[in-house]
Amino acid sequence: MKLILNIAAFVTIIIFVSITLVSVHKISQSQSIQPPQITQECTTNSNGPCHNSTTSVDTPFIPDQQLDDQQRFLAAIANKIPTIPEIDTFEYTLLRAYGTVFINQALGINLPQKVILDNESETQSFQKTITIALVDGTQECYLQKTAAIALNKAKSLENIPLKSGYAGDCLRNFATNLRFWNKYANSETLTLVKTGKETKILGLVAPPGTSQHLWGLAIDLQVSTSAQRQALNENGWFQTVVSDLPHWTYLGWSENDLPKFGLQQKIIQGIKYWVTPI
Repeated sequence: MKLILNIAAFVTIIIFVSITLVSVHKISQSQSIQPPQITQECTTNSNGPCHNSTTSVDTPFIPDQQLDDQQRFLAAIANKIPTIPEIDTFEYTLLRAYGTVFINQALGINLPQKVILDNESETQSFQKTITIALVDGTQECYLQKTAAIALNKAKSLENIPLKSGYAGDCLRNFATNLRFWNKYANSETLTLVKTGKETKILGLVAPPGTSQHLWGLAIDLQVSTSAQRQALNENGWFQTVVSDLPHWTYLGWSENDLPKFGLQQKIIQGIKYWVTPI
């Protein structure tokens, strides 16, 4: 009888140990495969879709300062555009006119991987990848969230109104970009731009699919004082499109940093622009 009890006790211990080991293994396995939780922010409004983005924290890329301006600029934007446009192409012309924004490395900012968004569908697909926020003092003026926060800081220092006061001053869709183009130009003008025979128009209006407004990184403002300009510059906003006086671009860097990326200062009729070196 005593032998039977000893065997029963031994079997009970073995079963208990086995169950414990299985349970520990399952808990360990469950913990090892649990995916990380990613918090996404989204700003919505009644007239547009919800916009989301996830952002990784990277060390800012500063080009080798031994390179010349053009080399530093191209090295910087190579991090954003997988394929740099070839010289004397329409895309290269656009990069020269509007490409300053590609040096932007601010946390939360998303950029397209090319200089032209071909149509409304492609524009919408890109805009779904960005997080947007409302500009203070407006009802429907949206920018990428990081850009909006920077602009709102500048607006807290100085009164800086929108150019027209409407949403068209801010984030635009493809149709709005096309409407502005057709207001000042036409298909014949576009052909001249594509062949390199006309570039001045780019300082007045962006061809369809090429406006920085599509990316939520440009805004049209009423700026007339040095105090307004200083407030904007101190918060990463600069004039980058020659002759387009109301147009401001969010570069996300201090003014002292801009030459590090090859950008060049150009003063025209008393207005300071930061332009590409290509």
